[in-house]
Amino acid sequence: MRVSQRAANEMRRVSFERNIIKHAEGSCLIKFGDTHILCTASIEDRVPVWIRHSGKGWITAEYSMLPRSTKERTRREASTGKQNGRTLEIQRLIARSLRSVVNLQELGERKIILDCDVLQADGGTRTASITGAWVALYDCLSYMQTKKLLTRKKVLKHHIAAVSCGIVNGLPLLDLDYEEDSSAQTDANFVMTDDEGIIEIQGSAEKKPFSQEELTSLISLASRGISHLIAMQKLAIL
Repeated sequence: MRVSQRAANEMRRVSFERNIIKHAEGSCLIKFGDTHILCTASIEDRVPVWIRHSGKGWITAEYSMLPRSTKERTRREASTGKQNGRTLEIQRLIARSLRSVVNLQELGERKIILDCDVLQADGGTRTASITGAWVALYDCLSYMQTKKLLTRKKVLKHHIAAVSCGIVNGLPLLDLDYEEDSSAQTDANFVMTDDEGIIEIQGSAEKKPFSQEELTSLISLASRGISHLIAMQKLAIL
């Protein structure tokens, strides 16, 4: 039994709260246990220079942690004048994950910006961001349809969600909190679709290499967790 009293294959308590930001075209407050992230989706009538005049849209993301989202105050990156490598990596992960399930041609020459702001962190912030950003994006696209900015309804091709897994004290575990993540022998993040298509796997061994059998067990755990998350997404958007 884990410190949180969860079984090895058990997620933390997850919740979605939609439409909580008045001015955003889409918004979602997602909670993975004590990890709380505010995700918003905003529309801009312009695209990056390299796809101008293509008729195609774009999706990008920004990610940040509020100063007291952690036990000790985290300095705002704006005060340093640059984003750190971790922030840039997570932003790119969120954006490419969401782009993979959107028909960008149907957006026209518009950009959707997904902002993921960590209000409280206890592990799994990138995976919670992706899962919540999908809901914010869904509501943004629904808004675009009501405003007749989209010609087709089938712009989102799939649900996607993400979850962390790891090997802690020799045991494969689903949805690591901070304490488990910080002591894991292997740490991995998985992004998958509702038909179990794999979008991305990020994994690394912290103390010793992991075997193919252990990787298979982590994939199985991730698939279970993501199926649960996507079922909750579907309930959230009813």
